[in-house]
Amino acid sequence: MNAANPADRITATVRADIRVLTAYPVPPAADGIKLDAMECPYALPDAVRDDIARAVRETALNRYPPGDPTALANEVRQAFGIPPQAGLLFGNGSDELIHLIVQACCQPGDTVLSPWPSFVYFDMAARFDHARFVGVPLTADLQLDLPAMLQAIAQHRPKVVFLALPNNPTGGLWPDAAVQAILDAAPGLVVLDEAYQPFAGHSWMPRLPELPHAVVLRTVSKIGLAGLRFGYLAGHPDWIAEFDKVRPPYNLNVLTQAALRAVLRHKPVLDGQAARLRADREPLADSLAALPGVTVYRSAANFVLARFSGKPGGNAVHLALKTRKILVKNVAGAHPLLADCLRISVGTPDENRALLSALQDILSSN
Repeated sequence: MNAANPADRITATVRADIRVLTAYPVPPAADGIKLDAMECPYALPDAVRDDIARAVRETALNRYPPGDPTALANEVRQAFGIPPQAGLLFGNGSDELIHLIVQACCQPGDTVLSPWPSFVYFDMAARFDHARFVGVPLTADLQLDLPAMLQAIAQHRPKVVFLALPNNPTGGLWPDAAVQAILDAAPGLVVLDEAYQPFAGHSWMPRLPELPHAVVLRTVSKIGLAGLRFGYLAGHPDWIAEFDKVRPPYNLNVLTQAALRAVLRHKPVLDGQAARLRADREPLADSLAALPGVTVYRSAANFVLARFSGKPGGNAVHLALKTRKILVKNVAGAHPLLADCLRISVGTPDENRALLSALQDILSSN
């Protein structure tokens, strides 16, 4: 066998279902306006950055992270309103926690279910762990199809149901009554993914003690700390204890922990940034909706989904924006319901104005 060409050995060794997958795409960040990843566009103030620098400087890099997360857990619990009865598990982003949930709950062939389209990693984590993913299509106007969800739950008896609240990439926040109906019908665990909760003004976290077979999943990535890669899972301590068994040792590094604890002392700064993005979301959505051939789906997140159904369509608009160094997410290929759709993060006022000006020029030239 040619050592420089391991293709035959890879074919014989790597799982066939993995070989046909594509790795999670992370496009290169170009100079310009970045509105493609639902990041907070605001840098942390100097005072916060100075506190982070001090915390990092005092961190011992020659030691493993502490085995007892109590101190960090107490600060996270206070900062994010987690009920005292709930157990907590931390992850390297919420992606890792999604994987741990599926790994702990599913044997090969077990079902993971979610409304669809939704966060792509629900599907990916299921596939990685030999589970079967069932995506229940949204309605034509990208709303939750509750009858279809309940029928799918009855038919497939999923071990895990993922509900993104609000949903990515559509931005919709499913009604409480519908979520409760799914909670009542699900035979296994329901994961309430609140990655965008700071922009929704709504949370299931206070009701967590009354939901014995649900957990709430969150991340700090959307509120200005995407680079930290920190997620947390709250739920009944018995659920958390099971998930902790499959957590890799020392999965949360000391620099992430030190930086997070420093930032949480300035929690009002994060809240203020989220409030600014909430305030700018509706004017951006209204301005997009006023453009010719554009349909906007109202969002409870820090992004809006827009369909460019005229000429040029979504793919052409995406490329035209890219030539102007404005990056948005083209989700058209993710699902037929998302044809000609672009997901646009809410930026700073200047970034939003530049985006709208570019779109007016692109659409008027056609």
